[in-house]
Amino acid sequence: PGGGGDGGGGKGAGGGRKLPTCAEHDLENYSMYCVSCRSPVCYQCLEEGKHSKHDVKALGAMWKQHKAQLSQALNGVSDKAKEAKEFLVQLKNLLQQIQENGLDYEACLVAQCDALVDALTRQKAKLLTKVTKEREHKLKVVWDQINHCTLKLRQSTGLMEYCLEVIKENDPSGFLQISDALIKRVQVSQEQWVKGALEPKVSAEFDLTLDSEPLLQSIHQLDFIQMKCRVPVSVPPVPLLQLEKCCTRNNSVTLAWRMPPLSHNPVEGYILELDDGDGGQFREVYVGKETLCTIDGLHFNSTYNARVKAFNSSGVGPYSKTVILQTSDVAWFTFDPSSAHRDIVLSNDNQTATCNSYDDRVVLGTAAFSKGVHYWELHVDRYDNHPDPAFGIARINVVKDMMLGKDDKAWAMYVDNNRSWFMHCNSHTNRTEGGVSKGATVGVLLDLNKHNLTFYINGQQQGPPAFENIEGVFMPALSLNRNVQVTLHTGLEVP
Repeated sequence: PGGGGDGGGGKGAGGGRKLPTCAEHDLENYSMYCVSCRSPVCYQCLEEGKHSKHDVKALGAMWKQHKAQLSQALNGVSDKAKEAKEFLVQLKNLLQQIQENGLDYEACLVAQCDALVDALTRQKAKLLTKVTKEREHKLKVVWDQINHCTLKLRQSTGLMEYCLEVIKENDPSGFLQISDALIKRVQVSQEQWVKGALEPKVSAEFDLTLDSEPLLQSIHQLDFIQMKCRVPVSVPPVPLLQLEKCCTRNNSVTLAWRMPPLSHNPVEGYILELDDGDGGQFREVYVGKETLCTIDGLHFNSTYNARVKAFNSSGVGPYSKTVILQTSDVAWFTFDPSSAHRDIVLSNDNQTATCNSYDDRVVLGTAAFSKGVHYWELHVDRYDNHPDPAFGIARINVVKDMMLGKDDKAWAMYVDNNRSWFMHCNSHTNRTEGGVSKGATVGVLLDLNKHNLTFYINGQQQGPPAFENIEGVFMPALSLNRNVQVTLHTGLEVP
């Protein structure tokens, strides 16, 4: 009776659909759900059967729970299906973009290669023009030589035929009247065929060699550069200073660095910075791809701080450690052949100077001073006919074809065998007794801390300080003529 009541209720609720009954208890409908066995059970299964000690929950509650889980999973699958459809649309658009971009790149590549071919064609035309001009020049020279030689040959042949006729003359008096003139004419004609007159002035070979190997190598290396990085690139790491290669020489410093091992970030270049030698602000002294750099023209007896950093398309990396470099305490330098007057003659590794001219000519030193105290000496190796050599300092743009000190770019002492004068802007001051001769030594003391210039002859100060309140950049300077030869001595202690 209880089972029939449940069946009637099931029939009414399901609209003619019969509810499933328990497989073990035919008269009982499923009303519970065994979580352990994952199967529906009836009351009798729960009370009498193997499910009595299992975790059992109400059938309706579990039905709703599983239905909700399935709906949630279906929603997730639906979302993924929607994303997949959108992704397919994106891929189809990508196909079209790849096709269009490929055509654009092909057109761009063709245009660039055509431009290279056009440039090569234009260059070929220029080279052919040079070859044509060279050929025409050679042909003209040869034709001129042919015409000249033909004329001379015709003249010589005519003279020979005439002389042969004269030799047939049997009258001695008549022959002797013209023989002297003929002999001279024949000798002159013979002298016209000077050495080399019967040699071609030009060769058949063309002294033109086209070096196409670098261009061929460039063509073989022509390839695409990946401009857009697929993976974001970080700034370069800190460069490592190679202290064993960093050094100073005179007033120059050399720095070397490298990137750390296993560094994969690209480096496009480096920025080297140096302070002013007084602990001031850093300034850029080199930007480029090299990992070795030499900086010239620094102050003597100064301490410099240097650092380097790397950069790429993503930005600038951090600074390296700072290295401290000390320049030479005293100045070592020579005469500068590149800026000397052309009449100056240098020898002894550019430490000895004389001149080809009787006029005074100027030569500068290779060092430039703007601070500190510096002393150098010049030994007089030769002194003939009482000339007036001048010793001192000058700007880089001093006039070099007259005595040192005659323009406003030089401060000098000129001296003969008896006395000396100081000179600047052609103004002569402080005549002082005492001159130079062969074997004498002239010392120059430039004190840029006190901003004055003092001269010495044979170790003794020559007059008062020559010039005061001098500021700027100065170079050692000397003027002399062919009657004087001096040798420079540098790296000396201040007297």
